[in-house]
Amino acid sequence: MLALVVALALQIGVNFSNDYSDGIKGTDEVRVGPIRLVGQKLAEPQQVKYAAFLCYLVAMIAGLGLVLMTSQWWLILVGIACVAAAWFYTGGQRPYGYLGLGEVFVFIFFGLVPVTGTVYVQTLNVSAADLVAACAVGFLICTLLVVNNLRDIPTDTRAGKHTLAVKLGDRATRILYVIFVVLAFALTALLAALTTWWLLLGLLSFVFAIQPVRVVISGATGPMLIIPLKQSGILILIYGLACGAILAWG
Repeated sequence: MLALVVALALQIGVNFSNDYSDGIKGTDEVRVGPIRLVGQKLAEPQQVKYAAFLCYLVAMIAGLGLVLMTSQWWLILVGIACVAAAWFYTGGQRPYGYLGLGEVFVFIFFGLVPVTGTVYVQTLNVSAADLVAACAVGFLICTLLVVNNLRDIPTDTRAGKHTLAVKLGDRATRILYVIFVVLAFALTALLAALTTWWLLLGLLSFVFAIQPVRVVISGATGPMLIIPLKQSGILILIYGLACGAILAWG
């Protein structure tokens, strides 16, 4: 439960951080995606920043609880790295999200770290199967960022935000989205071979990938890409619940 609190608090915190940092930089002034509090002047920047810090505080308290329970004090360094990665995605003078490194850090801190970290604090061990599962989750999580940045290529280009999508261009970014989906499910098949063949049932969640993939490769732009963004989130949720339940049962 504490691991879940850490993950959720960091996820909410990074959303507030991005809202604050992008808002004060002016990169959210022309917005075609979901509502942004600072960019659309729905909240004061300081309020959003304090909300982010509160989330990080909750994550750190829960994380400290995990450290005390496991006596693995080096996990404090992992926690510090997670908070730093969350803040400097769009915060600071040279945010890595503006340098095309967003997908790399999302893969690490929303795939590898939470999955292997959750396993480790419960078993004090990480297996090859755990790493495969973490990579599968990481690739799926990256699809959210890819489709989000695909939608924002025009506005990010004007704002000087050099995301990976801006660097790759429209067509290559659409291909990257499909590659990440395929890699996630290919790794799921490998994970089934390493753990339980029942996990192949988790591949049925691919049904929820068909529609967002179809929209992305169709050439949809602007607000039309909000739908596959939401569908990608639903895919990740269903995939996680299905595979998690099967692995727990198996």
